[in-house]
Order: sequence, then C-alpha cells, then structure tokens
Amino acid sequence: MSVLIFIDQAEGHVKKASLEALSYGAKVAEQLGTTAEGVVLGTVTEDLAALGKYGVKKIHHVSNDTLNHFDAQVFTAVIAQAVTAANATVVIFSNNVDGKAIAPRLAARLKAGLVSGAVALPDTSNGFVVKKNVFSGKAFANIALSSPIKIISLNANSYKIVAGEGTAEVAPLNATVEASRVKVTAVNKVTGEVPLSEAEIVVSGGRGLKGPENWGMIEELAHLLGAATACSRPVADVHWRPHHEHVGQTGLAIAPNLYIAIGISGAIQHLAGVNRSKVIVVINKDPEAPFFKAADYGIVGDAFEVVPKIIEAVKKVKGIA
Repeated sequence: MSVLIFIDQAEGHVKKASLEALSYGAKVAEQLGTTAEGVVLGTVTEDLAALGKYGVKKIHHVSNDTLNHFDAQVFTAVIAQAVTAANATVVIFSNNVDGKAIAPRLAARLKAGLVSGAVALPDTSNGFVVKKNVFSGKAFANIALSSPIKIISLNANSYKIVAGEGTAEVAPLNATVEASRVKVTAVNKVTGEVPLSEAEIVVSGGRGLKGPENWGMIEELAHLLGAATACSRPVADVHWRPHHEHVGQTGLAIAPNLYIAIGISGAIQHLAGVNRSKVIVVINKDPEAPFFKAADYGIVGDAFEVVPKIIEAVKKVKGIA
C-alpha cells in the first residue's frame, strides 16, 4: 500500500505544481502510515532522485519517447499500470490541464472515488474526507471517499512546498505504452519570463488601459516584480493581448500569492478565475468597480498615474536607477 503522486513534467523539467503535489502526497502518506511514491512519464533531464527531498521514497520512471507528447488516454493507461506496481490506494495529481484530463479517466478505469480541486489535506480521523472548492471558489465542500482506491487532484498554491533531505530510489517501470492517436504537427511555445500557471505574482490589465499600446507599463511592472502578465476576457477578445493570458471563468484559473488587477472592473466571470489568489490588489479609477469588494487592497485612481508611481517605488526599493 502506498500513495502515488503523478510528477508532471514538460521538456524534461518538473513543473512547480508537481512539487506541491509531492509535498502534499508525502504528508497524506504520513497520515496513513505508509510511503509516498511518484510516477513520471517521458524523457526527464532533471535528477529524479533529488525529488526525494520532498518526501517521496521511490519514483517509477517510464522512459518512452511516445510519452514526450501529452495524450490523456495513453497517459491514463500507463499510470494505471504504475498504480498496480506501487500497490497504491491513493493517487495524487495537480489540478492543472494534464491532471484534469487524466484524473477522471483514471477514476473511471480503476472505479475509484475522485475529488478534483482539493485545497487541504484529507481528514482521516473518521474515514477519508477531502475539502475542495465549489461554486467557483465561493464555498467549500467536504467529500467523503470510501472506494478502495482514492484519487485527489490538488489545486495550485493550496499546499506549500516542503523540502527536506533525502533521495528517492528511481526504478524504471516496464509499462505497456499504447500508440498515441494524437499527431503533433507543430509546437507553439508561449514566451515570457514566468509561466502564468506557475507564477506567484501576476500583473493583469483590462479595458481601462484603453489599448495595446499602453501595455508597456504592465510588462515593466511585471518584469520588476518577477511576475507573469495576464488580462481580462474583453482584452483578449479584441486581440490586445494573446488568449493564453486570459484569466477568468472561461480562461485560465490561477491562484498566485499576489494578483494585481489594473483597469479591470471585476465582473463575476473574471473573479471566478482569480479569487483563490492569496492577496488581491485592485487599481481602478471607478470607486464603484465591483472588484473592490473582493480586493485586499484597493487604489482608486487613474492607472496611467498610479502604475508609473508604483514602478518608480519598486525601482527605488531595488536600487535601480
């Protein structure tokens, strides 16, 4: 019996969300009095044994070129074999794009109970109860799982990364890998200093910026803070910014430590994608903007006056001329 964590990677590098999942899975294993093991698919350039510092004791590695490109059906079949190899009773995923595609398929295949979007460790004092977000983050639900195998997908930034000491045993897993039905014809990479899905700070702009030509100050502030840039849906719809930067109910749901919204009114659809942020700062010249009700800090003022002053202040703190 063990807890198995899916280690998501891209181009050989383990994603930050997987480090959260490893730390979370290790703690779940501790609660259950068992060990934490990991499974990683495809070619990995990082030292997998070093992931042992996050609490995982063994890592099952399926090194197969077919797995270098994501195919949910193929990944599900391979992970099901890893569950058997690890004799796992709990399987942990990150609740990201890959996890959302694999976890439900795996649950159906293994006849396992599934909680997606978990935000806390399970309560094992009386059964196995997992807390998750519901209604776009407006409430919580406690879900009791009673199936022999239990699957959890962990919301981003819901559990801190805990690094200690130790190394993991890396064991090749001779799994059967089906031929992928997905044919990759091109790979278009998103450029930028910080991937939006993994950013701890996000600077976001809306229609209040009046046009794409004014995005320079958003990018400059983001660069100074080591942040990612984002936008509201109307901005993406009129092509001021690329759609991969759109956050909200119909875009990417994020949970950074700090979300700075500039010139965004804060419609409920936008809030649904950012309300899990630890701290929300709103800059808007309209004192009645709905976003102020959800903000931890608010500045009523013209973005074209406020943001340059913030940039100047950040530069001063960092000693940048």
